Amino acid sequence: MSRCTQSSRECQSESRGWMPKAKSGTGKKPVPAPYGANKGTSKTQKNPLFESRPKNFGIGQDFQPKQDLTRFVKWPEYIRLQRQKVILSQRLKVPPAIAQFSQTLDKNTATQLFKLLDKYRPETKQEKKARLDAVAKATAEEEAQAKDSKKPLFVKYGLNHCIALIEAKKASLVVIAHDVDPIELVVFLPALCRKMGVPYVIVKGKARLGTVVHKKTAAVLTIQDVKSEDQRELATLVSAAKANFTDKYEEQRRQWGGGVRGAKSTQMLRKRAKVAGQTLSVANASKL
Repeated sequence: MSRCTQSSRECQSESRGWMPKAKSGTGKKPVPAPYGANKGTSKTQKNPLFESRPKNFGIGQDFQPKQDLTRFVKWPEYIRLQRQKVILSQRLKVPPAIAQFSQTLDKNTATQLFKLLDKYRPETKQEKKARLDAVAKATAEEEAQAKDSKKPLFVKYGLNHCIALIEAKKASLVVIAHDVDPIELVVFLPALCRKMGVPYVIVKGKARLGTVVHKKTAAVLTIQDVKSEDQRELATLVSAAKANFTDKYEEQRRQWGGGVRGAKSTQMLRKRAKVAGQTLSVANASKL
């Protein structure tokens, strides 16, 4: 009877929407949290002296963080012209007379050349004045004709002066800058040097030549004579000049420069070749 009454009570509670009460001691324990999971729940004590102030980079709010804005700089016109000129000289076909100025002396030989040039830098106005004053004082003290003091050996500069030395075959070595503007000032010098049998070299930087002669820039420098201890070094440079420039003159006369395509044009040609079932390297595509 007790079981029937108990089951009837459960049926009545289910019909009324009630659930039977859970027996105490029969429920399962909850799964414990993994190790270290409750660390984040512990509040960290903040120092009241240091208040956090998050930045807001919205319009009219905090300053934007520093970024590289080189791409968005509006460069001066002379810089833009320089860069456009470089790109055009790569894209367009350049005649051999101008393209030969892109073939310059190698770095090691150029370093030796400039070491020699630095030994024969022209004297400044102050040094020349001091030298002439010393000669005048020596002449006055002796009260006689001074000994023939030869003029010191210096590098010759100036376009007209250098051309006169080349035509007179008095130049031992001619140094030409590769970036003279306008190029017509020196475009004929390699042919003139070859005709007169004078060795010449083309080096990078008219400004670098200018520092040798105390000027901003210099188109041409000429070595006429050197001291006996520097004759061997000069002979080495002359042989390098003949091997790299004088002997290759006929070969360079036939080589056109420029005609190098940009990255976008090169990729376009490679895609066309791929569609046609051909293989085209980047180097070959850039020269087409």
